Amino acid sequence: MLSQTEKHFSLLFAIIVCIELLTGSITALNTIHYIAKPAIVISLLVWFIRHSKTLSKTIRRTTILALIFSVLGDIFLLFVAQSPHFFTSGLVAFLTAHIMYILVFLKHRNPQKSAISFVVLLLVYAVSVFYFLNGNLGAMLIPVIIYMLVILIMATTAYLRKGKVNLLSYGLVFLGALFFLVSDSILALNKFYKPLAYSNYTIMFTYALAQYLIVIGLLKLNESR
Repeated sequence: MLSQTEKHFSLLFAIIVCIELLTGSITALNTIHYIAKPAIVISLLVWFIRHSKTLSKTIRRTTILALIFSVLGDIFLLFVAQSPHFFTSGLVAFLTAHIMYILVFLKHRNPQKSAISFVVLLLVYAVSVFYFLNGNLGAMLIPVIIYMLVILIMATTAYLRKGKVNLLSYGLVFLGALFFLVSDSILALNKFYKPLAYSNYTIMFTYALAQYLIVIGLLKLNESR
C-alpha cells in the first residue's frame, strides 16, 4: 500500500507526532511543543507539495490551502491561554480548511451515491455531542453550530467519493474525515462540557492521523483501481 519513500516519511511523521504528544503537557518543554505542533501539518504540506504534481491543479492548490489554514489553526490554538480570541481565530482557520477539503472532495463526487443514511447517522452523532455542549457555549453557540455543520458536510463529501476514485484513495480519505470529526468532537467536549482525561493526547493523535490519512489518500488518486 505504501511505497518505501512513503514508509520513510510515515516514520518521520510518527516521530514528530510523538514529540508533540510528549511535550504538549510539560511546561518546561513548551518551546519544543510550539515547534512540534505546527510541524505535524507542515511536514504533510511539504510532502504533499513535493509529491502531488501529477494531480489536477485545482485539487493540488485547494489541498495546499487546506493544509496552510490547518497550520494557522494549530498556531492560533497554541495561544488560547493568552486570549480567547485565539480560539475564535483557530476556529475560523479550521473552518476554512474544512471548506477547502469539501471543495477537493466534491471534485470526485459520485452523483449516483446516496448519502441519506450516512447523513442520518452523522446527525444523530452531532445531536448527541451537542446535547452535552448546549448550555455552556454562550456567545460561541452560533459559531460552533456553523463549524459542526461544515465538518459534517466535509465528512459527507468524503463519503460521496465512493465509486469515483480508487478504493484505497476513498478509504484513506473517508477514514481521515471521520478521525477529523472525532478529534473536533473531543476538543469541543473538553472545552465546553468538562475536561476529559488524556484529551491532549486523544485530540492531537486523532487530528494528526486525520490529516495524514487525507493527504496520503489524495496522493493515491492516480493509482489504478
